Amino acid sequence: MDWLNAVIQGLLLGGQYALLACGLSLIFGVMRIVNLAHGVIAVAAAYVALWLVQDGSVPLLLALVVVVPVFAAAGYALQRGLFNPALGGGELAPLLVSFGLGIVLTNVLQQVFSADSRSIGIGSLGTSSVPLAPDLSVGVFSLLTFVVGVGVIAAVQLFLSRTSTGRAMRATSDDPETAQLMGIDQRHLYGVATAIAIGTVALAGVFVGMSTQFSPTYGDLVLIFAFEAVIVGGLGSLWGTLLGGLVLGVAQTVGAQVDPAYGILAGHLVFLAVLLVRPSGLMPRTVTA
Repeated sequence: MDWLNAVIQGLLLGGQYALLACGLSLIFGVMRIVNLAHGVIAVAAAYVALWLVQDGSVPLLLALVVVVPVFAAAGYALQRGLFNPALGGGELAPLLVSFGLGIVLTNVLQQVFSADSRSIGIGSLGTSSVPLAPDLSVGVFSLLTFVVGVGVIAAVQLFLSRTSTGRAMRATSDDPETAQLMGIDQRHLYGVATAIAIGTVALAGVFVGMSTQFSPTYGDLVLIFAFEAVIVGGLGSLWGTLLGGLVLGVAQTVGAQVDPAYGILAGHLVFLAVLLVRPSGLMPRTVTA
């Protein structure tokens, strides 16, 4: 029963990783760039939600409703004002821009909120559980995070496949030159893609803040987990990202079941194994598929 519990808890943890990695996968699938500021943006969203709840006396649900669209709008502005100009400088320029952005945001968070660890209180939701068997139960909050993660990935995938803007993104990803000749505004589409990506990672960041303690430098660990989920699942594949998150989560919890010190290490070893055996990932397809 202990091993079964480890697998179930790993699947639920994988839902959180998939939620964190969704935006990273989307940006790569549409623009072929890796946003190295992804993790610290998630942490920034957690800090903003914490500030709204503690200092603004805003209900947590309302804070969540405020944070996501605000960060999505910021993502659009960042793409139009910062990343789009960098795209003309080659593949390395956007990577360096996102790296610099991450460093700046980390230092801003340290200056504003200090280096102390914080967490977003969720009351009884953090301790409530649903029994599955006499000796087996799952946390309500973990289950909620998993459902939200799967739901967000499904919603983004539907957006890409069923809406005109999503189809334009797929066309731009497949053939940017032809899409531009057809009158598609790539700069606007890239802004929309980044807005969705930043909005989803902001949502994920608030959930991370509710599940564990975080600090301004916690974004580095978030980025590693998100990046590993994307690579394991397959670059640019949203459903692959979900699978990668689940595999990574199960690897960590099963490793921790063997020895508590092996949890994170087991996830890294699985990541390396996938790179060696299947470098393209478990579901190697793009968001345009």
